[in-house]
Order: sequence, then structure tokens, then C-alpha cells
Amino acid sequence: MAKESMKAREVKRAKLVAKYAEKRAALKEAGDYEALQKLPKNASPVRMHNRCKITGRPKGYMRQFGLSRIQFREMASAGLIPGVKKASW
Repeated sequence: MAKESMKAREVKRAKLVAKYAEKRAALKEAGDYEALQKLPKNASPVRMHNRCKITGRPKGYMRQFGLSRIQFREMASAGLIPGVKKASW
């Protein structure tokens, strides 16, 4: 499990990105890079990091499911993910 502070930091960044998205797009279109520099650093979408929705693990993230590889495997084996089953041949 990731530290709660790390999960909270990512949530905070996501809120900031959403808050400044429209303003950021307008400034980019106008070419006003000095004003862009004055926006908060965490308002940039590049600073966000994908994390597992359950554990908060930052590595081994699967975009399609929003889970880490470990949680994906456990849930798939338990049949909790629709349309996914263990391969056998």
C-alpha cells in the first residue's frame, strides 16, 4: 500500500489540473507563456502520475483497468473483472 499522503497528493494535483485546465488552454492559445509560468506547478497535467485505484501503487499500472498488475491478477483470478479470465490451453 502506498502512503496515504502520496495518494492525497495525487488527488490534490488532479483537482488543481481540473481547476486550471480552461485557463491554461486559453493562455497557450494566446501564446502568453509568462502568464503560464505564474500558474501553480501542480496545475500542469504532466506532473500527475497514474496510481492503482485500490492500493495506490505507482508502478505496474494498467491503464485499461486503473489497477496495478498485482491487484489485476488477484481480481481476475477471483472473477471480479468482467470479460477477463485466466488463459489455459
